[in-house]
Amino acid sequence: MATLRQHLSGTYFIDYRLNGKRLRKTLPTKSKKMADLALMEFEVNLAKGELGFAVKDEVLEKLFADYLKYSKTHHSQGTQNRYRAILDNFKRFLKSHPHISKISQMDARLFEDYKTFRFEEETSNKTINIELRTIRAMFALAKQWGYIKENPTDGVKFLKVRKDDKPRFLSKEECKKLLAACSKWEYPVFYTFLYTGMRKSELLFLTWNDVDFTRGKIKIKAKEGWVPKTSEREIPINNGLKELLQGCRATRKSEWVFCDERGQQIENNRLRKRLMSITKRCGFGDVTKLHTLRHTFASHLVMSSVDLPTVKKLMGHSDIQTTMIYSHLADEHVDKAVEKLEF
Repeated sequence: MATLRQHLSGTYFIDYRLNGKRLRKTLPTKSKKMADLALMEFEVNLAKGELGFAVKDEVLEKLFADYLKYSKTHHSQGTQNRYRAILDNFKRFLKSHPHISKISQMDARLFEDYKTFRFEEETSNKTINIELRTIRAMFALAKQWGYIKENPTDGVKFLKVRKDDKPRFLSKEECKKLLAACSKWEYPVFYTFLYTGMRKSELLFLTWNDVDFTRGKIKIKAKEGWVPKTSEREIPINNGLKELLQGCRATRKSEWVFCDERGQQIENNRLRKRLMSITKRCGFGDVTKLHTLRHTFASHLVMSSVDLPTVKKLMGHSDIQTTMIYSHLADEHVDKAVEKLEF
């Protein structure tokens, strides 16, 4: 049974029940005549079972599995791992809602509860927003696949995040200290991070076939079991890095450009642990993420007057807005430029 009702704003909505659950469908009109016509069409669709919530009404577990399968084809290993962890958090939340098992049972109120659930676990607003975007993308695919006609996350607002557009990066002096504190196998790794701005997964999966010494380029390209986060790209290497890599090539038999002291591919979390240990000894223990080295590469490029579109290309950003976090450095450089004038 569906009933037509009116908001205080004057717009109409349909009040109805589906699978024992009370739901609403807002109509974009203040006309009673148009609302009556919409109600008639709605009731016909309701009777036909074509309401749009779920022609298939798959169980959530199938959607989760389908999304991870999709991610395996379209995303890098690191992104797959992140999405799997986000879905694990969402599944933990759903354990407190055992009556919810179908896609059709998802609604905006549930996602508000999810935000509260993660907030109470002392998760940052930024992280919660990232999780919400991932879940929203999953339901967008569910809509594309015909599981639903409307994304239940539509209208769910993101949490406010304090603006901090100035990423931490290492000064030249800190870079020197970091490299000086590296062991023999660590030095080429961190040196390359600083001089190429590569992502961790890009560096870990780099093979000698990806290094063109003749042209002086590193090719970031997909290979079996791994795909780049964004599109494939080339990164030029300077003479210092070229000589370093040539030295590594002459002494190593591994297909991997960067390997541990045993000649094996470096374990996923080992580099971050090593970075944290080194930076703590060097006196800048606030640097705990490998991504800081990527920020360092980009920041020093900008401070050396390299334009943002070029930085975007070197970093492999898909959107110039991502690169804009370094724009303040360009502004500071411009401000100081006039000080060089002397007549």
